[in-house]
Amino acid sequence: MEETVNQIVRLLQGDYGLSKRAVALLLLQGDEEIFALVEEKDGKETAELIKQILREVKGGGERSPLYRITMVRQRFSEYIAGKVIEEVETKPITISDRLNDLLIHPLWGTLFLLVLLYFGFYQFVGVFAAGTLVELLEDKIFGNYILPPIERFFNWLIPWALLRGLFVGEYGIFTLGIRYAIALLLPIVTAFFLVFSLVEDSGYFPRLALLVDRLFKKIGLSGRAVIPMVLGFGCDTMATLVTRILETRRERIIATLLLALAIPCSAQLGVMMATVSKVKGGILVWALFVFSVFLLIGYLTSRLLPGEKPRFFIEVVPLRVPKLDNVLVKTWTRLQWYLLEVTPLFILASVLIWLGQITHIFDLIIAALSYPVQWVGLPKEVATVILFGFFRRDYGAAGLLDMVEKGAIGGIDLVTTAIILTLFVPCIAQFLMMVREHGWLIAAKIAGFIFPFAFLCGYIARQLLLLLSQFGLFG
Repeated sequence: MEETVNQIVRLLQGDYGLSKRAVALLLLQGDEEIFALVEEKDGKETAELIKQILREVKGGGERSPLYRITMVRQRFSEYIAGKVIEEVETKPITISDRLNDLLIHPLWGTLFLLVLLYFGFYQFVGVFAAGTLVELLEDKIFGNYILPPIERFFNWLIPWALLRGLFVGEYGIFTLGIRYAIALLLPIVTAFFLVFSLVEDSGYFPRLALLVDRLFKKIGLSGRAVIPMVLGFGCDTMATLVTRILETRRERIIATLLLALAIPCSAQLGVMMATVSKVKGGILVWALFVFSVFLLIGYLTSRLLPGEKPRFFIEVVPLRVPKLDNVLVKTWTRLQWYLLEVTPLFILASVLIWLGQITHIFDLIIAALSYPVQWVGLPKEVATVILFGFFRRDYGAAGLLDMVEKGAIGGIDLVTTAIILTLFVPCIAQFLMMVREHGWLIAAKIAGFIFPFAFLCGYIARQLLLLLSQFGLFG
């Protein structure tokens, strides 16, 4: 490492306002602003030479220069602290210390996590928000007071049924796009973001990382990977970007695959929980199956991809009672992101579906998708829901909930479809982020694996559910 630092220092000739050694260390840690400054001060030719040196360093070992530099600094800090700090009395054990020990204990920590998932996410998000609030907003407010006057207005304004369908048809901007985004998904994502912000502000997530570290090691990841995994339950696209915090390329690829395969985003998760809860025992079967796939594919991928086993270090912040203003600010900020970023995508998806319908392109795609759908044993109408899921995962989940409310699907077929939709290829935004992070080849390989694998899992799940139903254990 010192030899590399000296090589870079010899190439630097410009005045940076700080030592050339400091500049070299920042370059080794991947500081993009410093790279831009080197190009400005010393020219692109020097910058390219430095990049070549860094590529050789990264290729020479599994651990990144950032990791190695951080560990050296940590050891040096501990050495200095040991010289100047003397412990004169034992610190009394506080309630916070005892709670901290319980949260990272294999048994009690797991029980706490299950309680949090049940009451925080299932009961509050899946039952209250996706059931009570959605019914109030979609059926009563939208269904009785908002959509009827909008439909009457467009019936009066546009005499051509084909063009009118863009706004108030079966897949119209208002009757589908706005209704899905505001009436169906907004209550669910609001509840999810509220719970997520409460847990985040309490300092629980670093302890969750410590709790799952041993399990994650089995699938080629460290406990640090719980951060992008948890963020994936908010937005898989941003979580894919956050995989940058993982130390090795191997870990980043495994985490990206698992995010694309088995981690539903907040809107999809909430709607999916509301949907499969319509079947007795459905949510348990769905969750266990998807989690088993998560572990199995992670384990197999970690065995197939070469590389060093991951190590783990993380700063554990103090536990505290969540502050109301912090929670509200975080929730509102995420809701603003949802309203400004996601709602236009729902409108765009409605437009694309309308165009696909009038040009019959969607008919061809749905016809092609109906073959694997019917092979699994599902009604061919499910192909439309799966196609919706490619535009946005939550769009497909909302379409499935629509089928349930209309009585078009239920029981075993419902849970099977939920499993396929959860495991299906990532939405467009997440796929493009995968391309940005790993290149077209890796992104195409991940998507190419997930597409047939999701239907295979659906087939296996359906056969298992049919077997369980014969013994009266399901349905």
